[in-house]
Amino acid sequence: MHRRILTPGVLAAASVLLAIPASAASGAPGAPGIGDPYYPAYGNGGYDVSHYDLRLQYQPATDELAGTATILARTTEDLSSFDLDFLLDVSEVRVNGATASFAASGEHELVVTPQKPLPKGTPVTVVVRYSGVPSTKSAYGFSTWHRTPDGAVAADEPESAWWWFPSNDHPLDKATYDVSVAVPDGTQAISGGTLQSTTSRLGWTRYNWRQNKPQATYLATLALGRFDVTTGTSEGGIPVVNAYSKDLGDDDGAARASVERTGEIVDWLSGYFGPYPFGSAGGYVPNTTTGFALETQTRVYYSPRQFAGGSNTSVVVHELAHQWYGDSVSLKGWKDIWLNEGFARYAQWLWSEHEGEGTARELADYVYASHPADDAFWTVKPGDPGADKQFDIAVYDRGALAVQALRDEIGDEAFFAVLKGWPQKYAYGNADIADFRAYAEQVSGKPLGALFDTWLFQPSKPAAPAALAKAAAPAQPRSWKKIAATNDLHVQER
Repeated sequence: MHRRILTPGVLAAASVLLAIPASAASGAPGAPGIGDPYYPAYGNGGYDVSHYDLRLQYQPATDELAGTATILARTTEDLSSFDLDFLLDVSEVRVNGATASFAASGEHELVVTPQKPLPKGTPVTVVVRYSGVPSTKSAYGFSTWHRTPDGAVAADEPESAWWWFPSNDHPLDKATYDVSVAVPDGTQAISGGTLQSTTSRLGWTRYNWRQNKPQATYLATLALGRFDVTTGTSEGGIPVVNAYSKDLGDDDGAARASVERTGEIVDWLSGYFGPYPFGSAGGYVPNTTTGFALETQTRVYYSPRQFAGGSNTSVVVHELAHQWYGDSVSLKGWKDIWLNEGFARYAQWLWSEHEGEGTARELADYVYASHPADDAFWTVKPGDPGADKQFDIAVYDRGALAVQALRDEIGDEAFFAVLKGWPQKYAYGNADIADFRAYAEQVSGKPLGALFDTWLFQPSKPAAPAALAKAAAPAQPRSWKKIAATNDLHVQER
């Protein structure tokens, strides 16, 4: 979902900084970007985070957030300084217990200089004390902190962490999380993972959430406000926690009719993708004016507008499919977005078939026939769409066509073995399209280079599948309007 375009000046500056040579003697500054060509200033170089401990306090009336982030990491090179991605005001930084100097740099960089250089392989504990009003902060002209009538939400892609905790903000550096948030009594704090405990004291209630599986920074989420929370367990044994703003109004019924099917859908998806990879599932629907949904790990974010036209289990399927394709197995670089969106869209097609509203084959044929050869739809390459087209509808729909083309090529037995085996092979890690192709070739025993090139990397309409070429124009499947509406809302503003 999203779109962030950096200016040539920012790209050039990032390239210069990335080129700074290292010095083994005293260390050198860590790179201010992790090296992603789509977003050169995102993430940081020189260290790897294993855990974030966030202890926060939030005042909904003023949107003031204060906290202490404790970051456990290990250096991957000799460092004289290192960067964190962050926007709020910092009052103190400590590195391995000693005070460190720090300074803001660029749009969202916090440069930390420890008293002594850090040799490669050093365990590092970084403590950052900070405060601020997230809704007043922006970078590159945008904000991903969404105010609500009774609080706020942190949810966005490909970034959202900068507004509420310092981090190495790129999917390559996944970590576990403890998120502890104190809010005034009557307000709640919702996050991912499992609620470990709640405590009340002096008019404040503290919620302690734990995500014990590796999580990309953009998949961390925080919702603050007044919610109606429902809990349960899926038939397959997965705990489910859902939350709905108490002031959703007309969208409340449709939202609940969709999101309350989370447990059923998780169990159904497990039949295709293998065991659910996390210890809990669920979603939340805050009273925001945004238009998108996001696969925030274990607790999906849904805008109320996803349900403005009525119940919408298709978007729930899409976001829950990401728990395997995108969350457990995360992309190595943002150009690999097809591994997330192509398979989540295809899951919607499988759900349509399950619901008797059009088979995956019928949906694929309809999408293919709906776009003539001169449609700009075919100029977007799902395998490397570019930052400006990363969340284009073609990445979703043409991406799903590529999944169907793979199924056609290798047959159902191998295809469904790939679909289930892939999330297990790379569970809790990162992979790219080349890794997926190699895995599909290994399972199927077929060379797939030409197929992947045609469907993912050529800016033109592929030749029609043989069966479709001989058939009349396919009819619109019953589920298409719902899936198409989900398309538009899912990528809006992103």
